[in-house]
Amino acid sequence: MADFLGVPLPALLGQLMLGLVNGSFYALLSLGLAVIFGMLHIINFTHGALYMMGAMLAWMASAYLGLGYWWSLVFVPIVVGAFAVVIERSLLQWIYKLDHLYGLLLTFGLALIIGGVFRHFFGVGGQPYSIPPELTGAINLGFMYLPKYRAWVIAVSVVVCLATWYMIEKTRLGSYLRAATENPALTQAFGINVPIMVMLTFGFGAALAGLAGVLAAPTTQVSPLMSSDMIITVFAVVVIGGMGSILGSVLTGLGLGLVEGLTKVFYAEASSTVVFVVMVIVLLVRPAGLFGKEK
Repeated sequence: MADFLGVPLPALLGQLMLGLVNGSFYALLSLGLAVIFGMLHIINFTHGALYMMGAMLAWMASAYLGLGYWWSLVFVPIVVGAFAVVIERSLLQWIYKLDHLYGLLLTFGLALIIGGVFRHFFGVGGQPYSIPPELTGAINLGFMYLPKYRAWVIAVSVVVCLATWYMIEKTRLGSYLRAATENPALTQAFGINVPIMVMLTFGFGAALAGLAGVLAAPTTQVSPLMSSDMIITVFAVVVIGGMGSILGSVLTGLGLGLVEGLTKVFYAEASSTVVFVVMVIVLLVRPAGLFGKEK
């Protein structure tokens, strides 16, 4: 097969496919962040901790309860979302009218507490989580063998991201959500329970983080430290796409995964920093992000 700029085409296509897998995680995680910021205007620093919690709960369900991957894929996001609802009702609802900085500081502190609790009980060592038997093996793409589980991750992430975008932008429920955040007093006057809408929005965004954690568990060592690097990159993705832009976060997450894959081919040493280089360039040219609205 031909070369591209001196790189064998199979190697290039293989790295792009692996980059698309990483981009799927970026898209799913940044989607949850974008939903919460776009609807509630809160920079949710607990998002990384909730992602880690999703993976840890999946491992705990397997190790202590004997529940398999498919059960975790359904119930863990619900548990994480319910936990986030408790946080929203007990803490966050009191600071909505304050400066955004208070929400950032509160969620950052909560992220430290959640991470500390899991480190206290489970340490920092990684725990293995098995791929379900139905998704073992690989698919021959001609230029590489793509593990079935990674193909599953891409498919689930794309479907969930598109379904979420459609729900928020194209349905009546989504219009209620947008109205509740833009003019809560008027929306309340029409008989819509705005506090419940806000609570469910925060819980849904957190459930997306929990889902991403379950999807990530078989691809990495499950550990209380697993969110550290991922969440920093995901915040960069949200900034590049535009804070609060649902579609922008999804497209940017997938695109930056591909950019990382290309960087690993041509200059591997820069693959861990290329996202931040792109963020700096985008902010210099368009401070609101690629898909954000200029004020």
